[in-house]
Amino acid sequence: MTRTCLVTGGSGFVGGRLIERLVGEGWHVRALARGDAAAQSVRRHGAEPVRGSLDDTDALLAAVDGCSVVFHVAALFKLWGDAAEFEQSNVQGTAHLLRAAQQASVRRFVQLGAAAVVLGDPVPRLRATESLPRLERPWAPYSSSKARSEALVLAANRPGHFETVVLRPPMIWGAGMPMLDQLIESVEAGDFRWVGDGSQAMSTVHVDNVCRALELAVDHGTGGQAYFVSDGVDQTLKGFLSALLRSRGVEPPKASAPLRMAWLMAGAMEWIWRTFSRPGEPPITRQMLSLIGAPFTLDIGKAERELGYRPAVSLAQGLAGMRR
Repeated sequence: MTRTCLVTGGSGFVGGRLIERLVGEGWHVRALARGDAAAQSVRRHGAEPVRGSLDDTDALLAAVDGCSVVFHVAALFKLWGDAAEFEQSNVQGTAHLLRAAQQASVRRFVQLGAAAVVLGDPVPRLRATESLPRLERPWAPYSSSKARSEALVLAANRPGHFETVVLRPPMIWGAGMPMLDQLIESVEAGDFRWVGDGSQAMSTVHVDNVCRALELAVDHGTGGQAYFVSDGVDQTLKGFLSALLRSRGVEPPKASAPLRMAWLMAGAMEWIWRTFSRPGEPPITRQMLSLIGAPFTLDIGKAERELGYRPAVSLAQGLAGMRR
């Protein structure tokens, strides 16, 4: 039988690919769309657009009516911003969607979370497991809001009635990734510096591997649990970002800065931007450094055992797709 689901964030990088995968697997997909452009985008991917937003209770109730599964992919992701903005989008928006899904008797709620919820200060964390606690820092409004959002989702789990699962990806990459455009802009403006020598180990996950894990979580994830997912083979920061840049014909920069110096610079820039209400984002933030400043790799054994997850797209395959 055809299963019906709702996808939030369907006009985005991951959400659009997820819709295409689900439609290809025979799902009837609805997608929340805030405006005309988003509605056109999700329709192109194959979903039925439902107009509304995460703060519109009536729209959410209409969107989830008749759905057995909700894929909550939407999130505010940037490395600078007001904490209240992240709270409204990532925490309150999730709370509204959870309530609507519960009222509509949705069977399973799968959230795309973030591996960053276990990051605090930039210290080495190698082969991190789900046993690590969620951490919040005042200078990291994105990862802190994702930690609170995850806590809401997992606490809402009701075995046999309303089951909730969270996936925790590290850096998501692939053709069309918005972050690469931002990275190239920073490099071409001369603002980019490697943190340290760039040799810190990192885990990554291709967008198609994320979408595979999201679908697996519907039938195989244990309710009330979070799972790390990755490409299964770790990279170095410099090696991976250099490969991404070269896929677009951009030569990687050579300039670098020690982590301690970069941390002090980030704090000073944040103070300037906040005090003088400067437009845009600082060139470097402590949120950014918490993500890339120290080694951070994941152990995906739990996802392999319980979800049956295996990365389907390798680094070489993903980069070849980006060059095309």
